[in-house]
Amino acid sequence: MSEVTVKQLAEVLGISLDQLMDQLKDANISAKSADDAISNEDKRQLLAYLRSSHGKDKKEQSPRKKVVLKRKSTGTLKVSSGTGIRSKTKTVNIEVRKKRTFNKPNKAELDDIAKDRLEAQKALEERKEQLAEEAGLKQKIEEQKEQERLAQEQVIAEQKAQEQAELEKNKEPEEKSPQESDKEVSEQETSEQETKVPAEEKIVKDPETLAKEKAAQQREEQVQRQVMAAVEKRKREKEKKNEKQASKPATTAGRANAGGRAQNKYGRKQLHVKGGRGRHQIKPTFKKAEKHGFTKPVADQVKTVQLEESISVADLAKALTIKSGDIIKELMTMGMMVTINQMLDQDTATLVVEELGHQVELVESQTIAEELHSQSDDETDDENAVTRPPVVTVMGHVDHGKTSLLDYIRKTKVTDKEAGGITQHIGAYHVTTDHGVISFIDTPGHAAFTSMRQRGAKATDIVILVVAANDGVMPQTIEAVKHSKAAGVPIIVAVNKMDLEGASIDKAKQDLSNHDVISEEWGGDVQFIPVSALTGLGIDDLLEAINLQAEVMELKAVVDKPAKGLVVESSLDKGRGPVATVLVKSGTLKKGDMVLSGEQFGRIRMMLDETGNQVSEAGPSIPVVIQGLSGVPVAGEDFLVVKNEKRAKSAASEHKVHLRDTRLKAQQAAKLESLMASMGKTEAKLVVNLLIKADVQGSVEALAESLTSLGNDDVEIRAISTGVGGITNADAQLALSAKAIIIGFNVRADKAAREVIKQNDLDLHYFSIIYEAIDNIKAAITGYLGTETKEVIIGNAEVKDVFRSSQFGSIAGCIVLEGTVKRDNPIRVLRDNVVIFEGELESLRRHKDDVKEVKSGTECGIGVKGYNDIEPGDEIECYERVEVKKTLD
Repeated sequence: MSEVTVKQLAEVLGISLDQLMDQLKDANISAKSADDAISNEDKRQLLAYLRSSHGKDKKEQSPRKKVVLKRKSTGTLKVSSGTGIRSKTKTVNIEVRKKRTFNKPNKAELDDIAKDRLEAQKALEERKEQLAEEAGLKQKIEEQKEQERLAQEQVIAEQKAQEQAELEKNKEPEEKSPQESDKEVSEQETSEQETKVPAEEKIVKDPETLAKEKAAQQREEQVQRQVMAAVEKRKREKEKKNEKQASKPATTAGRANAGGRAQNKYGRKQLHVKGGRGRHQIKPTFKKAEKHGFTKPVADQVKTVQLEESISVADLAKALTIKSGDIIKELMTMGMMVTINQMLDQDTATLVVEELGHQVELVESQTIAEELHSQSDDETDDENAVTRPPVVTVMGHVDHGKTSLLDYIRKTKVTDKEAGGITQHIGAYHVTTDHGVISFIDTPGHAAFTSMRQRGAKATDIVILVVAANDGVMPQTIEAVKHSKAAGVPIIVAVNKMDLEGASIDKAKQDLSNHDVISEEWGGDVQFIPVSALTGLGIDDLLEAINLQAEVMELKAVVDKPAKGLVVESSLDKGRGPVATVLVKSGTLKKGDMVLSGEQFGRIRMMLDETGNQVSEAGPSIPVVIQGLSGVPVAGEDFLVVKNEKRAKSAASEHKVHLRDTRLKAQQAAKLESLMASMGKTEAKLVVNLLIKADVQGSVEALAESLTSLGNDDVEIRAISTGVGGITNADAQLALSAKAIIIGFNVRADKAAREVIKQNDLDLHYFSIIYEAIDNIKAAITGYLGTETKEVIIGNAEVKDVFRSSQFGSIAGCIVLEGTVKRDNPIRVLRDNVVIFEGELESLRRHKDDVKEVKSGTECGIGVKGYNDIEPGDEIECYERVEVKKTLD
């Protein structure tokens, strides 16, 4: 047994029982007395505790050790040089080294051995229990048989005694003949045998007993078969191994051994020297050439292919060991035109493999960045977490006073610096109040900044929904509610502009209740705070409500670990390079840390707070501006501090390749969709290319999303290039080759770009307010569309009766129901709301006079040119064709 008692372990270790009990207690091993058992796992736990208490790190405990034994011996060897009479013999000193390595099994192998031992013991115990049960059952059956036999014998004896008594009682005075007496005795014995035989048959033919005996016999036979099969298997494996060893070509006596020496015919070792020919020439042995051939498999081979997120056609063909043309052919039958280097998504590759008769094993590949994030999550120590400040995002409709409300709290004027009086960037600040530190994120309220509001809801703990008391709930207010609920973030409603006359908080409560935002006074869980950004009304109540909600949420984070957080905003500064505003979620961000965010990485050269002052570190929930990245990161991406710069660079490169593959797949899908959609259509679709450059990443996202969504069935708007920073010569050259419209949002073109734009007369627009950019681009694209012809119905008349005339043909007596019927306009004849004729009027009369038009409610006579099959109840529809400008709506 591997288990020993505490007392036995103390004797083996040579320490006192009390000392061992104290050590077991410190190692958290449950042992209360000296007779308690100690398992191997307890021994390992005790050993680990003793190692840690003596200052040894876990890393020093190598899971696999090896022992190397070296043996060295020296000697001499005589070597002959030259041939014939001139041959000489010289002595060479040689050194023979032997080395043997003993590898100790690692922990996994020891665990497997222990597992096999436990399974074998368990199987043995189960077999013993089974045999014990079978023996008990067999003994029970035998006892039952013995009892039944004794009972039967007792019954027979009683019957004999009863018959004997009856015979003696009924015995006649005269004696019977000896023949009759023998006859009676034989009849009595026959009856006893007949009585005894059925009883024995009853015992033997009991169905329950037979079933149990049969089951026991079958189990025993099955065990015997398994044992014999295992023996035969081991015997076959041993014979196969011997045959394999025997099939290897034997080494000749003259071939060199492992030490580089050969043996001569006397068994002595001989060293061969390149050059001369010795007296004893050794003939090499050559292996007989084997016959080449190919044996076709008997059955079709089914392969199992491991598929990751994407795979190329060439790699898939290599995994299936077939030609790439076969896969391309299969995809063509599925309606896909592909090349050998094209990437296939996981679903498409799965369909192809299954159609070819093979199996698929889906593999979730993990990128280097995901591994780094998972390692960071594993290192999190929740026990050392401390309370962190809350992150509050201010959301709501445009011009409802979000930034003005933050202004009053920060005592600054931000809206005066914004173009058009609206916030177009995400602002992140942390404010020290009487209630503690609070980090605020101000999001724009314009309809184009949906992605910014979504990003703000993702990074926040609490959302302050600002609603103007005089304006109520607006579209961006509803959108902010949806983003908050999707992110699972609690909402605090700040009803602003309460200083205005007639302002009421009840209107905001009523409107928001329709969107499942119920006030606490009405039985809900949302706090409604009346505030005024102008007078400061309710600001203290709002801050108190924020801190109360934060206490309920128990916000905590670990400080002593590498930082991890979110990129709130990013931009390209001409003097400072790539700049990113980041929000630290956990850990501490320090100057000099290696930061990884998407495909960008770099070491932090400088950290600034929201006021522009340099800081050396930033803890959880603190927003800072960092410099030193390799490029402008994507706003909304997570960032992570990485210790190894090489790993960070590899992760960034891998992410860049992944984005490129994703973009190529999306372009290929778009080409296929446009190809299928354009089949059978001859009209060309207008394509407008845009090149968008802005000052920050958030504005680029908002412009690209808003402008590309303006397209319809007649026009397609594409953003061929987007970026942060000024318009460069490369941007101008790209716009020239793609015939694109250049849009600069709060940025300008440099000198080289301006020369290219001027020489080639490119279309360049500068904007600083986003809704002006959307309106102007919409108007410009509308001008490209031109005009279209539309039909406008101007009148409708009902036929009351038809008059036949030899001179004019059929004349319809009508009454005008709607609009005006004009003689020079085209008409349609409708019967049961179905058009049966299209043409023009031949005559239009009012009484006996020819008129040019007849208005609603007036009777008239109408002659339809070239159509005499008109009937009462028909309708005559008069219309005109007009040209209108095409719009994007």
